Amino acid sequence: MSALGNRLFVLAQHLVPQHLLSRLTGYVACCRVCWFKTRLINGFIARYGVDMQSARRESAEDYEHFNAFFTRRLKAHLRPIASGLLDIVSPADGTLGQFGELDSDTLVQAKGHSYSLHELLGGDAKRAAPFINGEYATIYLSPRDYHRVHMPVSGTLREMVYIPGKLFSVNSVTTGAVPRLFARNERVVCRFDTDRGPLAIVLVGAMIVSSIHTVWHGVVAPHAGQIEAFTYEATEDGAIRLKKGEELGHFSLGSTVIILFGPNQMQWDQTMTSGTFLKFGQTIGSGDKP
Repeated sequence: MSALGNRLFVLAQHLVPQHLLSRLTGYVACCRVCWFKTRLINGFIARYGVDMQSARRESAEDYEHFNAFFTRRLKAHLRPIASGLLDIVSPADGTLGQFGELDSDTLVQAKGHSYSLHELLGGDAKRAAPFINGEYATIYLSPRDYHRVHMPVSGTLREMVYIPGKLFSVNSVTTGAVPRLFARNERVVCRFDTDRGPLAIVLVGAMIVSSIHTVWHGVVAPHAGQIEAFTYEATEDGAIRLKKGEELGHFSLGSTVIILFGPNQMQWDQTMTSGTFLKFGQTIGSGDKP
């Protein structure tokens, strides 16, 4: 895309009715009319080069609607989970964006653009405090990728927060042009206690992302106008525990995952660079203690 094309694309993001467009896309994605959904799925496969041989159901006819195809499951043997006690694994298939150590409260979005941890996590200083000077990584899930999100380490759920916001598209063009994009878009923050200390997984919505789901709650992006927080018991009877590699949730179309660790709890794999394509289950870092 040309420089002019990029500018027009970003301008359009500000002008279109983002939430209405996303809701309409969600209705289309759930259409069960056989000829329509099959043609839509096959067109998408051809347009984006989706590898259907990795899917448990390889044919468009096998899916009841487009959204079922988009959230398709992979054949289990294709994504072995790194099993070392210190291994931290990629939570998703996707392209690694910015990652590394936070500069106090600041994360890098793209060259020339940064945003606040405090704002990303909903403006709550207590929620943000454990991650100050910690580690972060941003993973972009392209249209062709597997769109389920998994645990990078084992953990116990303590809080889930729905944060309303914009629905800018998330790609290399918009991340380089829309200030504070990840802290402005609709998102769901999932906070866990782990052997690596506190962990937050942020599921960032985007244009035409019709909803975000978690395995314990279902749809948690109802396009509401205010922040909504859910807390979870850490007791034996009430705890929600997920093992490393277990599914956390999925996007109904789109988007981006941001993972956050506290300071001095882990180190990133030295072979990774921004732009590296990650596969769910592969090692992306290690903890400092077993």
